[in-house]
Parts: sequence; structure tokens; C-alpha cells
Amino acid sequence: MKQKMNSKKQVDKSHYDFDRYMSKQRWCSFWHQLDEIQNLKPSGVLEIGPGPGLFKIVAEKFGLKVDTMDLDPELNPDHLGSVTSMPFGDATYDVVCAFQMLEHLPYEVSLQALDEMLRVCRRYVVISLPDARPVWRYQIHLPKFGIHDFLVPRPQLNPAEHEFDGEHYWEVNKRGYSLSKVIADFTQRAKLIKTYRVSDNPSHRFFIFAK
Repeated sequence: MKQKMNSKKQVDKSHYDFDRYMSKQRWCSFWHQLDEIQNLKPSGVLEIGPGPGLFKIVAEKFGLKVDTMDLDPELNPDHLGSVTSMPFGDATYDVVCAFQMLEHLPYEVSLQALDEMLRVCRRYVVISLPDARPVWRYQIHLPKFGIHDFLVPRPQLNPAEHEFDGEHYWEVNKRGYSLSKVIADFTQRAKLIKTYRVSDNPSHRFFIFAK
């Protein structure tokens, strides 16, 4: 069934209020956002879908230069625009990132958005997406090596079918959107360096691509 995209914003600015948006688990994912981008040592970063704007604020405290883009002027982005047709030239930014954003587009449109992100980036694209597959989390403490987390996927014979909830059109490991399919479709466009789930917030999966 073909998904129809609503071009209007999905949520009001109040959606990002601290008490309803910034859970402890989301803070853990936020650390990974900063860590991944810092490791790439970019001279310029474009964040698409800045939400409450925390990534830009903190990243710039640590010396990164970050521009933001969104279609909602209430979020005060540096640039207004659509991720499928961005107002930038080719290879404008070293890194283009979008955290928990592409699932807000129909799957076919999210692939178009990735193409546009790759056009605008010089080196890397970093994204995170919701991963719906249940996991068991184990933690072990090894002397001299510290604490290590392990995520073990639960058996899943029949993945759940995703129903549009007003925000997400699809999620990784829902029916029709297996991780292997998502990786296959995305790697037709860019080289996948790594993908992983955040141990403290397994519903968030990161992907780092090289152009």
C-alpha cells in the first residue's frame, strides 16, 4: 500500500517540552549523537530536524559549527526547507545528520531524502532511526575492563505491522522494513561504516555512512 505524505508539520513546538520529550533514555542517545559527530572532525555540520535545538547548542560548546534546517519556523532553524529539496549546493557540509527524523516520511520519500543528504554532504551522513525489534539487555562487569552491555534480539517469527500514528510512517524491523532491507536500500546510495543500537535506549539505532 502506497503511503501518502502530509507535508505539514506533525507536532507543535510544545511536543519538545522537557517533561514530555527529554527522557533519560533520549539523553543517552543525545550523547551518541555528539560522540559520533565529534569523531568525524567536521568543519561544518547540517542537522535536519533539530527538535528542541539541544544538539546545536551543546555541539557548538565543544567547537563544532552546526547549521540547522527544518520546515517549521517555530523551531527557529537556521534554514527553512524540505529535506527532499534542500536550499544548498552540492557538498556544502562535511557532515549532514538527521536523528529520529526519516521515519517521519513515507519510506520511499525517506530514500529520496537520503539521496539529497548525500548530495549536500562532502564526507558523511549520520542518522538514527527507531528499531522496533525487542531485545534483552544484559550487563556484565569485568575487572580492569569495566561494565559492558549486550543486546540480545528476542525471537521474532512475525514482526508487527506498522500503523501510521500521526508521526512515524515506518520503523526498522516492522513488517516490510527489516534491518536487512533498510541496509540494502540505503547502501545502494552510500557506504555503511557501522550501525548499532544504543544500549541504554535500544529503540534508537544509529547508521554512519560515507559518501
